[in-house]
Amino acid sequence: MVAQKEALRLDFADGSKHFFLLVHREGKSEGQGVLADATVAEYGAHDIVPGIGGEPRGYLEFTKPDGDKAYIKWAIQAIFVPGPDGKPKLLDNGVWQVVSGTGKLEKLKGAGTFHLVATGPTERRFVLEGELVQ
Repeated sequence: MVAQKEALRLDFADGSKHFFLLVHREGKSEGQGVLADATVAEYGAHDIVPGIGGEPRGYLEFTKPDGDKAYIKWAIQAIFVPGPDGKPKLLDNGVWQVVSGTGKLEKLKGAGTFHLVATGPTERRFVLEGELVQ
């Protein structure tokens, strides 16, 4: 899970509720594999029209306790669908890929699916599924 540290936001004044958000979030990686227990920082650009859709994208920087880093690029197609209560439900699904690394993670390669789950007003959980190979 990552929590917001910094944000710049542009709210469109046209009544559409459209916004563009540049955000920096930080947290700790969970799960299994080579990136487990790393600190993680999101550098994201979220272009969203609430109730319609959007195209969030950005980079995740994973830092292992020894200082080695992995950089993952991600992109999402956000779509709102009717929810069970009649309110719009957000589907935040996309893809990720390793773009580079340092130290023992220098040769890391991989890709997969990416799911963004809101866990609070500014907190998010990123679920990365796929394959990592060193």
